[in-house]
Amino acid sequence: MKTSVLSDVQELSVKQREEPDVNADDVLIEVNRVGICGSDLHYYQHGQNGDNVVDFPHVLGHEAAGTVVETGTGVTNVSVGDRVAIDPGKPCESCRYCEEGNYHLCESMEYLSSPPTDGALVERLAWPAKHVYPLPESVSLREGALCEPLSVAIHACRRAGVEENDSVLITGAGPIGRLVAEVARDFGADQIVMTDLVEDKLMEAETAGVDITVNVSEEDTLEVIKSEVDPRGVDVAIESSGAGPAVETVVDAIKRGGIVTFVGIPPETEVPLTVAETIDGEYDVRGSFRFKNTYPDAIAGLKAGRYDVDSIVSFEESLERTQEVFEQATEPEHVKGVVRINDE
Repeated sequence: MKTSVLSDVQELSVKQREEPDVNADDVLIEVNRVGICGSDLHYYQHGQNGDNVVDFPHVLGHEAAGTVVETGTGVTNVSVGDRVAIDPGKPCESCRYCEEGNYHLCESMEYLSSPPTDGALVERLAWPAKHVYPLPESVSLREGALCEPLSVAIHACRRAGVEENDSVLITGAGPIGRLVAEVARDFGADQIVMTDLVEDKLMEAETAGVDITVNVSEEDTLEVIKSEVDPRGVDVAIESSGAGPAVETVVDAIKRGGIVTFVGIPPETEVPLTVAETIDGEYDVRGSFRFKNTYPDAIAGLKAGRYDVDSIVSFEESLERTQEVFEQATEPEHVKGVVRINDE
């Protein structure tokens, strides 16, 4: 089968590999669409993402959906021909985190494209049936693939405690920031402020329904919030860019009693809050890591038309052009690239 292989930093090529074996609890999926995530770009550009280092050769891609073409002997929840979204995480199911329901924190998690586990830029993928979710007819396979970043956004808004009438600051108008804005609105947020350096991304965010956008190269975010939202600050701030200056901004932008949630991963940045400041402001500072129990809600939201994940896609190319997709995806004006492996 055709497979896009990362053989070295910034070196992707399509090679032939053997089709995977299908265990009793697995399904074999003909992969249709794969979204390119920021972590994929880190592996492509630097050979690592945080502490995760690639052992070349490696296969990228974890935002995926496709069609079931074979089922293992023990599979009962899906059938051949089903169109499915793939939850890319495979927890151990036996550690304390898994037993408590926090399987996304499992320290033995296998995650598609996270070394040493190969990813989904393949023609066919074997994956546990319990981690795939059938898609309604009205939800496309591209939308199914983007259930993964949508899940990240849903989990981030849950961690941030977004409620009706909240004012929400989102730093970063990339794919996660854009989807966080959609989910925050769905959760009832009243005013949504989004920051970025790229004007085109901010214009797209406004078109998608963000109330206030701030180009941080031209305006002061805190002054905009004070004048257009609330002099005290926002109720919730969600940092989705991973940029050091944005970390400082979200901390300064929340009102007393507010919640800061970090979902973007910065290289090396400390939260600029002292213990005394945290106590005095009664701030909640939270992290948001991947997601748990989100796929059913993501798919239901897509079916109901509450989420528009297609709006974040800047371009789509074939598997044979994966190198070009990754190069294009590194350009700051683009939000999300998608690889088309098989047609629907």
